[in-house]
Amino acid sequence: MLSRVADSIYWLNRYIERAENVARFVDVNLNLLLDSPVGVAQQWEPLVLTTGDLTLFKENYGAATADNVIRFLTFDAKYPNSILSCLQMARENARSVRESISSEMWEQVNDFYLMVKDACQRPDDLDLSDFFSQVKMSSHLFAGVMNATMSHNEGWHFGRIGRMIERADKTARILDVKYFILLPSVKDVGTPLDELQWIALLKSASGYEMYRKRQHRITPQDVVNFLVLDREFPRSIQFCLLEAERSLHQITGSSRGVWRNPAERALGKLRSELDYITVEEITQRGLHEFLDDLETALNDIGRKIRETFFALEVV
Repeated sequence: MLSRVADSIYWLNRYIERAENVARFVDVNLNLLLDSPVGVAQQWEPLVLTTGDLTLFKENYGAATADNVIRFLTFDAKYPNSILSCLQMARENARSVRESISSEMWEQVNDFYLMVKDACQRPDDLDLSDFFSQVKMSSHLFAGVMNATMSHNEGWHFGRIGRMIERADKTARILDVKYFILLPSVKDVGTPLDELQWIALLKSASGYEMYRKRQHRITPQDVVNFLVLDREFPRSIQFCLLEAERSLHQITGSSRGVWRNPAERALGKLRSELDYITVEEITQRGLHEFLDDLETALNDIGRKIRETFFALEVV
């Protein structure tokens, strides 16, 4: 497979997954504000912090009000990680490899983009909750269409790697924001407000129902264990790394536990660390520090994948 084609399929999936996760963050925050006594501004800035683009936001919008944050994260064509920008880039990547993906995949990406572009023209008339639900469902439809209509060859595996790495990164970011920034004061730990926010966090990962089937109480340790170390829940970090590693080995032909290139080594090293670490060790080390290191490791994996498979070598 041409590296250009693999690169486009990889980023097509990353951009669609990124758009879905932004929709999750904003939608859950809208619902959380209905029950939370905390001031509006205090609840919206952490969403921008999740993206790592707070400085850019303040330069262009100033105060982190609900309207400003929603416009920035959803419809700002100049912001490269907004839902609109992500889908525009996803569509361009899909267009460049139309000969390698199914026509159903192209149609779904195109419909997804046009739906968001149409909403961008009439933001004041939108039912935001319904809109974000459509974004999430359109992302799920794309993943389902890709699984059902594209040969599970190298291109499909590159797309799956992109989706899983993006998902792991966003799960780590939203968990870090909740633990390190969102709670207004230490005295609020263990209060109904604290529990509301942990529930909102689980809902942002579509994990509340699956968590409740295993645990009767909402505790920070159990939530961290579920979203970081669970090997069965499809949005946990460990599950994402396991699936990404499985696809990477399918591409290279090497077996698990063996690495042939820097990308395999970096991904296998991070996955194996999560295999043996416990939530108690994470807490002792510091959840924020652990997640910060994890996000750095995920960025390093993305860079090594690019250098190993996509970057052009100078002749």
